[in-house]
Amino acid sequence: MIVLAIDTSAIASAALIRCHESFSDAAVLASFATEDTKSHAEVLAPGIRALVAEQELTGPDIARIVVGVGPGPFTGLRSGIATARALAFAWSVPLDGLMSLAALAWDVVEAGGPDSEFVVATDARRKELYWARYAAGGALLDGPHVSAPVELPSLPVYGAGAGLYPEQLAGAGASAAPGFDSAQPTAASLGLAAVALLAAGEALPDTTPLYLRESDAQVPGPRKRAL
Repeated sequence: MIVLAIDTSAIASAALIRCHESFSDAAVLASFATEDTKSHAEVLAPGIRALVAEQELTGPDIARIVVGVGPGPFTGLRSGIATARALAFAWSVPLDGLMSLAALAWDVVEAGGPDSEFVVATDARRKELYWARYAAGGALLDGPHVSAPVELPSLPVYGAGAGLYPEQLAGAGASAAPGFDSAQPTAASLGLAAVALLAAGEALPDTTPLYLRESDAQVPGPRKRAL
């Protein structure tokens, strides 16, 4: 069966994952990922359409959709989740969410990461990081959080967030893991992580976004009296 994975927590990406009905023997069939962190709405739908067409698939061929729910910026995250919800409704297929940082954790473990706990982190802007703490095998221990780099645990830090603030992390006793200092969550890794959880009998969360911050947009208050 085919699982469509989508993530827009940092970059826009999508992937088609082929696996058995038991979610075993998963492999990436096709994927795309941009480098731009600001063009999610423009590239996501055409990219998914191209992926499906290139594999000579149609909507009914997709058995399940998994979307990254962040943490991430409001606009980018909404683009991916809204697209996933629309496709799931149009194709009448199950829809699940998964924390986007799980994609980076999957990459770390697959690359033979540390034999102890580690942290994955992405850029939260405002001189802060989105991060979560994982066991050596990739199990989530804590998070997600948003905080200044100096507040991260004294552990190896993987992901583009680490590459932005190596000195601050070092001052906190943490360290930016080499080779991962520009890594972003991708739909391909998110899909593989999701399928592995399903194969283990674990339930995936819903698609409620993990913004971790209040929106900058505010509802206007009542007008002040002129007199």
